[in-house]
Amino acid sequence: MKIPTKITHRNAVLPERQYPDDAGSDLRSIETRVLGVMERHLFHTGIHLEIPEGHCGMVIPRSGFAAEHGVTVLNAPGLIDADFRGEVLVNLINLGHGPVKIQAGDRIAQLVVIRYERPAFVNVLELSKTRRGEASHGSTGTR
Repeated sequence: MKIPTKITHRNAVLPERQYPDDAGSDLRSIETRVLGVMERHLFHTGIHLEIPEGHCGMVIPRSGFAAEHGVTVLNAPGLIDADFRGEVLVNLINLGHGPVKIQAGDRIAQLVVIRYERPAFVNVLELSKTRRGEASHGSTGTR
């Protein structure tokens, strides 16, 4: 699959994988900014995508960035619909213990493109029975 990508800023680069089998392609910031503790900011990437119909883009955190600095994608996963043609922005939040300087060119998130289904939701009176039933959060315990 090839995804047409428009670069709209001199610091922008195409999303790229670090290893051939990586599912995610790195997104880079085109701006430099210090992100304070508990501060969030929409970082510009300078790219626009033409994601194929029946697919979507998911913007997800970079595990190393989260582990080392406590910086993550606030609305993870951020959803990019196939009909969106605007600039890809990355909504980061600093959950760490100190300010983090993000520089133009830094890898700040990953983009994963996936195929999805378009289900039709049908109103019914009853759902099929399962062993779990309506048991919710924590219903299986921790051990």
